[in-house]
Amino acid sequence: MTKIGFLSFGHWRDVPGSKVRSGREALVQAIDLAVAAEEAGVDGAYFRVHHFAPQQAAPFPLLSAIAARTDRIEIGTGVIDMRYENPLYMAEEAAATDLISGGRLQLGVSRGSPETALAGYRSFGYVPEAGDDNGADLARDHTAVFRRAIAGEPMANANPHMTGAVGSLAVTPLSDTLAERIWWGAGTRATAEWTAEQGMNLMSSTLLTEDTGVPFDELQAEQIARFRSTWADMGWERRPRVSVSRSIIPIIDDESRHYFGVRAQVEGQDQVGHLDGGLARFGRSYIGEPEHLVAELAADRAVREADTVLVTVPNQLGVDFNARLLAAVKDVFTEVDAAPAAV
Repeated sequence: MTKIGFLSFGHWRDVPGSKVRSGREALVQAIDLAVAAEEAGVDGAYFRVHHFAPQQAAPFPLLSAIAARTDRIEIGTGVIDMRYENPLYMAEEAAATDLISGGRLQLGVSRGSPETALAGYRSFGYVPEAGDDNGADLARDHTAVFRRAIAGEPMANANPHMTGAVGSLAVTPLSDTLAERIWWGAGTRATAEWTAEQGMNLMSSTLLTEDTGVPFDELQAEQIARFRSTWADMGWERRPRVSVSRSIIPIIDDESRHYFGVRAQVEGQDQVGHLDGGLARFGRSYIGEPEHLVAELAADRAVREADTVLVTVPNQLGVDFNARLLAAVKDVFTEVDAAPAAV
């Protein structure tokens, strides 16, 4: 069965119509939505991380709070921009959060997406090497150190005056299986292959930063196939996980029809545009009556290939609206999973 999670950007803004008007409301409502999602049978609560913007920026306090209020739901990110992170401090934070949750943390990491700040990671103290114009190598270097740290590798020399011995020290605490639950947010087919080479799970978004002229779901399905083929070639023993993100709005009442009914006519097809200096293909939104969504999602090749679907939520419409939306999406996927795969 497909795992269903929600992906929230954690927007807040004090404007008419917004039910999330402050940073505090964004955090508190995120916790309440995760609790409601667990009650509705949803499998995951994931949060996008953006800096220098009115959105979620510091995931670990939020994820720890959700862990303390829930019992079953996975908690995670999609994604943390590793250009901004101190890898060892992040390793401590991640392990502590995972231990609080009882091993439910699923961490999506990557280089990140275009941001409001110009090279904001430099303000955090992280400066890429010459030639690393967008910090991609910096993000990968930070990720490599982070992964070694959470695996328990020594990261510092022991002080013999304190320890009574000469040796090396790992960061603490450690969570034994966290290293198996790191996902890389890949925007291309080549990056998906690199992700498999590193032994990380694959997280694929609602856009790809390349375009071959085929529909988005077919291009993303090819990305997933390349990831799994490379994974098999590497000989990794465990089975990897793959997630895709989708904008899915079941029209189930007057409120959902009011907010999204007209948008179904505009957003029901792929879009091609420019991102980071190149072509990108953006996946369509799925908006409509639940029975229509079942047929459409059952025909989405990437959705059928993934084991996890992350549903982007309009968090500024509040907890009650999004809880109803997620319950409806969960019902839709019960039928999608039972539908025969498209030939």
